[in-house]
Amino acid sequence: MIDTKPRVGLFATCLVDLIRPSVGFAAAKLIEDAGCEVVVPSQTCCGQPAFNSGDRATSRAIALQVMDAFQGVDYVVAPSGSCAGMLKKHVPELFEGEPDLARRAAAFSAKVHELVSFLVDVRGVTSVEARFDGSVTYHDSCSGLRELGVKTQPRKLLESVDGLSISEMRDPDVCCGFGGTFAVKYGEISDAIVAKKAENVWASEAGTLLAGDLGCLMNMAGKLQRQGREVKARHVAEVLAGMTDEPAIGEPAEKV
Repeated sequence: MIDTKPRVGLFATCLVDLIRPSVGFAAAKLIEDAGCEVVVPSQTCCGQPAFNSGDRATSRAIALQVMDAFQGVDYVVAPSGSCAGMLKKHVPELFEGEPDLARRAAAFSAKVHELVSFLVDVRGVTSVEARFDGSVTYHDSCSGLRELGVKTQPRKLLESVDGLSISEMRDPDVCCGFGGTFAVKYGEISDAIVAKKAENVWASEAGTLLAGDLGCLMNMAGKLQRQGREVKARHVAEVLAGMTDEPAIGEPAEKV
């Protein structure tokens, strides 16, 4: 009998591609360590900005591109609860009332998973071989938590990281204020929300802030830095993969 590995299409996300590719490499390593083959099809946005702005025509066009790109894989995995939530929960909404496309969207949706949820809930990963010396606090991003049920999974794997301790912040499941286009449309409200989140992060006394969404991390890291708070921010995949050589989010690259 030939033992074939599941074929996983990595949906890298726009922010990872443009801002922090190290998250994509960490995600690929974690998926491979979980016994899967990783492929990265040519891809574009998940369509969420257009969807949240009410542009259904553009959202549909993007969804069709994504479904075409990932049609040959067993799973679609994204290191982002926000993008995974869009692909899993909202793409099917775009094709309601169109039987053929609706069936195709439903089949695609069933393959989509957020990265850490995929590792724990699908592949049964219970621990990782990584080391991180220091205390971390974890922010539960809104989409990952509320749309996909991602909460215990990252904490379970973080507990297996040598040298790491978790210091829970107050209200870890409260929004950071980013919300994609929300931060652009309602800047003052967004700033007030992230200011409160930054206070909770600082009060946890953790040296590093972790989350599963790069947008949330960029928003919180920016606020902490503007406040002069010395808290580093990293995507949880980087810590779980033991790939933390890159400067933390928002920090300048080290000069050689």
